[in-house]
Amino acid sequence: MIQIVKSPLITEKNTALSESGVYVFEVHIEATKPQIKKAVETGFDVKVKNIRTSICRNDMKYNKFGLSKVRKWKKAYVQLAAGQKISLFEGA
Repeated sequence: MIQIVKSPLITEKNTALSESGVYVFEVHIEATKPQIKKAVETGFDVKVKNIRTSICRNDMKYNKFGLSKVRKWKKAYVQLAAGQKISLFEGA
């Protein structure tokens, strides 16, 4: 079985989104929306209202050895039901 939710993405923009109940996670590239919903609901004990996914495409980067390819990855914007929060994003 694959690990669906890999890690939370905590940036300035995503922190602003979390105030409105939207949390952003890096997920497995082949994960579907129902799989992501089930993983978030069971992992964080919350009710998911909506999910949007985005595939971040490959980029080419230059380093001292020449041109290299950066991996393709997927992120999920998870909107929770009203009044729900994930304490992981709240801080200490």
